[in-house]
Amino acid sequence: MSAPTREQIATARELLASLGEFGGHVKDDDVAHLEVHGNEVVGAHLVPGLRMDVEELDDGIEAWVRLERGARIAKPVHMCFGMLPEKGLQHIVMHVEAEEGSFASVQAHCTFPNATEITHKMDADIVIGPGATYEYFERHLHGADGGVIVVPKTRVRVHEGGRFKTEFELIKGMAGEIDFDYEVDCDAHSTLDMIARIIGRGRDRIRINETGHLNGEGATAVLQSHLALRDDAVAEIYNTLTASAPHARGHVDCKEVVQDNAVAKAVPVVEVSHPLAHVTHEAAIGSVDSKQLQTLMSRGLDEDAATDLIIEGLLG
Repeated sequence: MSAPTREQIATARELLASLGEFGGHVKDDDVAHLEVHGNEVVGAHLVPGLRMDVEELDDGIEAWVRLERGARIAKPVHMCFGMLPEKGLQHIVMHVEAEEGSFASVQAHCTFPNATEITHKMDADIVIGPGATYEYFERHLHGADGGVIVVPKTRVRVHEGGRFKTEFELIKGMAGEIDFDYEVDCDAHSTLDMIARIIGRGRDRIRINETGHLNGEGATAVLQSHLALRDDAVAEIYNTLTASAPHARGHVDCKEVVQDNAVAKAVPVVEVSHPLAHVTHEAAIGSVDSKQLQTLMSRGLDEDAATDLIIEGLLG
């Protein structure tokens, strides 16, 4: 990747500024980062053990990311994807390989502060090598008027003893439309954590489809979806966890709070095909707990502030 131009540096700064409190990328030499505006790489820096090749496409980028065997990236890798205009399409294609014994934690921010008609697509394939760990935390920040369609689709293979953790968070601004699709295959003694925290407002439409397959002995997984819906927002959550190997263990946790005219549908599916495997599930949809609300209001909070605090605790 070539050095960014003066114009690209200015765009990167504006993009990061739109993240507010979350835009403080550390630019020390030992911190890796990548900033993409639309289909243009406007900032990048790599560290030893991390390789990245990026190709600019007509409507986005395609990136090949590789953690070298045994590499341990001490500080989080920062990525920022976004668009400053009101309309457009950003398509991110990611190929990630964490080689044996490697470790990295990625903090990705997606920002569309002025969106009225923007589509953000993410297609990713991720391979976690034996004993490797790859953590991916993705936070979205949207404007107050929605106008964003978010379509992430990811396929993951976690080899023996590997660990994959992904967190998706969208709690600021209007969600718009979300169609979330993750599927993960887990080998022996591997670990999977998938977490989604979303607040839906207005006429937001949210669909989450998460699937984990515990194919190897001793594999473990937790699928966790926590949503809060207000106004006329609608959400459908499908969490599926299968276990086909001895001593595989898993849990599915769906919790949704609905207010006003919002509607939530949660479908946890567990499938066990080995007598020594064990998978559990828990699903709950309801309003804000009235006792908690009354307790907080008795301590001086108004109803809106108390409700926000309860929802914050749910999504924490």
